[in-house]
Amino acid sequence: MKRRNLLSLAVTGALSACGFQLRQAPHFAFSSIYIGAAPNSSLGNELKRTIASSDGLAVISDAAGANTAQVVLDVLADQREKVVVGLTASGQVREFQLRTRLRFKLRTPQGKELIPETELLQQRDISFNESAVLAKETEENLLYRDMQTDLVQQLMRRLAALKSL
Repeated sequence: MKRRNLLSLAVTGALSACGFQLRQAPHFAFSSIYIGAAPNSSLGNELKRTIASSDGLAVISDAAGANTAQVVLDVLADQREKVVVGLTASGQVREFQLRTRLRFKLRTPQGKELIPETELLQQRDISFNESAVLAKETEENLLYRDMQTDLVQQLMRRLAALKSL
């Protein structure tokens, strides 16, 4: 028992000495943001919810308030793609590749560019079976939602990496 306690203390000490630290909530260099995304965009809505849940960060939702926000996030493109990547010998689809692209830039209301135009891309492969079309459609929707969440998290890390306006 004593040996086990010493071993756990040694592991804890080694991890803290190497600089290991659990990921914490992001801290932003700005206190208000306007998100210029399409009103019916599911990615834009998830982004607004995620940013609004951050401590001390106000999301300005009306277009007239874009000039009062400290920063403006312009969502230039938010697209989903489905590409055939595999066929059977008879020419039937066997595998798709699902892609979600997000192009954005971050600027001040005065026009100073803080993050230049950037594209984030997520992709997943999905097999296809014509006897399980409904199940594959549900799986496809889940994969798209997972990719969207990953993109939002990547964008949050990029926004948090901004140190000054």
